[in-house]
Amino acid sequence: MHDTKVLSLGGSLVAPDGVAVDFLKSFQRLVSSYLEEESSRRLVLVTGGGAPARRYQEAYRKIAGDPENDEADWIGIAATRLNARLVKGIFGSYCPDEIVTNPTDVPAFSGRILVASGWKPGFSTDYDAVLLAQKFNAGTLINLTNIARVYTADPKTDKNARPLDKISWREFSNITGTEWVPGKNTPFDPVAVKKASQMKLVVISAMGTDLKNLSHILAGSDYIGTTIGPE
Repeated sequence: MHDTKVLSLGGSLVAPDGVAVDFLKSFQRLVSSYLEEESSRRLVLVTGGGAPARRYQEAYRKIAGDPENDEADWIGIAATRLNARLVKGIFGSYCPDEIVTNPTDVPAFSGRILVASGWKPGFSTDYDAVLLAQKFNAGTLINLTNIARVYTADPKTDKNARPLDKISWREFSNITGTEWVPGKNTPFDPVAVKKASQMKLVVISAMGTDLKNLSHILAGSDYIGTTIGPE
């Protein structure tokens, strides 16, 4: 019997401004240690696009004049696939299967780690992670971002924004909105919010660079973060 957990690894962790080599080394050590403790443990790692995605999307819009097409999404997806290739590479023999580019068609999971990237226009890798959580019966999805908790509003622009320990999907959708925009910086993609709500999935959103905290989440002990779930 496998114990499979899905981690949505925000692109801002892998490539915030260049490649986060020190973070990835530490993340690799933590994940390897976690897997070696129990042979039944498996992880699905879904990589976002990070700064390369946003920069190339911004360049495209400036040059093309923000046309009404899917090209900005495809540019972001290409960045997620580059990050996925790097993550797959650093885990070596733990990850023998090819990168998943379509979460509805996963040909194999023969190793301990399966890496997935962006799929197609219309949503972010958050939605892909939700679909993979559904496929592998993972009741909880761990969403690793560059903030410790979800806030009631953007703390950079709203001084009254406050961090949340727990929030329902209905309340959370009021924060994220319902419309997907390529490169949109929200705690969780609005399309993924809708799907996760329908599934009654539990998502833990936490600071990805706090690896001690991540080890607590993986162990099922107390952690710092926001739990998003059913009413």
